Amino acid sequence: MCFAASFQLDRPLRCASKQYLTTHTIDNAHPTDIFALAPTQTSVLSGSGASSLAIHECTGDFALTQTLTGAHKLGTHHLTAAADGTVAVSAGFGGEVNVWVFDESQTWKSKGSLTEGKGKVGELWAVSLSENGQLLAATAYDGSISMWDMSKVQEGVYTKIREYETKGSFGMSVAVSRDGRFTASGHENGGLYLFNNESGRMLHSLPGLIKPVRTVAFSPENTLLAAAGDSMVIALYDVSCGEQVANLTGHNSWIMSLDFSSTGEWLLSSSYDGKVKIWGMETRVCVATHGESDKPVWCAKWLPRLGRGEQFVVAGENQSISFYREASGG
Repeated sequence: MCFAASFQLDRPLRCASKQYLTTHTIDNAHPTDIFALAPTQTSVLSGSGASSLAIHECTGDFALTQTLTGAHKLGTHHLTAAADGTVAVSAGFGGEVNVWVFDESQTWKSKGSLTEGKGKVGELWAVSLSENGQLLAATAYDGSISMWDMSKVQEGVYTKIREYETKGSFGMSVAVSRDGRFTASGHENGGLYLFNNESGRMLHSLPGLIKPVRTVAFSPENTLLAAAGDSMVIALYDVSCGEQVANLTGHNSWIMSLDFSSTGEWLLSSSYDGKVKIWGMETRVCVATHGESDKPVWCAKWLPRLGRGEQFVVAGENQSISFYREASGG
């Protein structure tokens, strides 16, 4: 049960055990809904229903440092970036998956694209990179999960190394563990699967969710897998055995994104009703709730921890990007 769920105040965010303050809001960051965020050590990449990707500083004055014009003609729905900020991958509504690198000129540039090889436009959907950016996973409409070795590229063509098969339901979400050992996928029919990338085999078909799974996330040490979606419940699983160890309840609408903090102490979630929640992994309860707006928050991500306090960033239908930091003494 979310014991702190009643502490729903607008900025600043307060609750029984955690307090976060708004540090900055970028209004009209995109002309349409912002569906995806990908933080690096210095910046946040964002994608929306418009064709361009935007890169803002996540420190200092949060300035717009670059716009990748025409990145996806029909807009972007998923973004993922390596922890060191050298490579990012974006997935567009037109079915294309594009690769970007941060080069010596300190700018992001196109580094080719991925193709599923089945000749179907829009075949790929969700994407996720391992922490070092070497391994990429992507889900497809037919339920399969494809894996690429991003270090193997010739003339802009990346090497697909593996494909996992499931029961055929649309793959709505995917996550690669930070060390690249595991991949998890969530599906439209509530299916949830865990794969071992070293053996190339399915480890577990996980129980507990019967509605679409829109988001999955691994804890930093790969001990926990979190999954959520239309059931409005966050399910936690033990990665080693596949056992469901907890249900986190408190959201009143679809859960759109999940992200573990760098220490694994906190889990960040956002939902269709505009709420952002922070959950303590030791107590398994909600420790903070923020009403970002009454519009969907499509994505919420922790920022790299550069000081003592935690920071996160959120974006959604209100077309703005908001940054938060932990209040001193929170």
